Amino acid sequence: MSANLKGAMVDLIDVFHKYSGKEGDKYTLTKLELKNLLKNELGEFLEGPNDACVVEKIMRELDDNKDGVVDFQEFVGLVAALTVACNEFFKKKWTIKTLLRMKWC
Repeated sequence: MSANLKGAMVDLIDVFHKYSGKEGDKYTLTKLELKNLLKNELGEFLEGPNDACVVEKIMRELDDNKDGVVDFQEFVGLVAALTVACNEFFKKKWTIKTLLRMKWC
């Protein structure tokens, strides 16, 4: 495994745990924790991370097991979808709004 990929994996884990557990289970993100993560880590990338409707939509799409929180596996689905969208954006010049209409992994 390349050092870059390994570093990206470690960073992904670190970012998740930086925001998880402030309100509850340290292995999940609540809606507020997810909002803070989106705002602080992806604020300039995502339109409207402070918009409650945007956060609610992302939360609903990510929360596969409908337990009201986002676990690490569900979070990785978001990162994978964003990564695919970035790749497609540069290939097709999609807008970020297209991302919010995408079906999450």
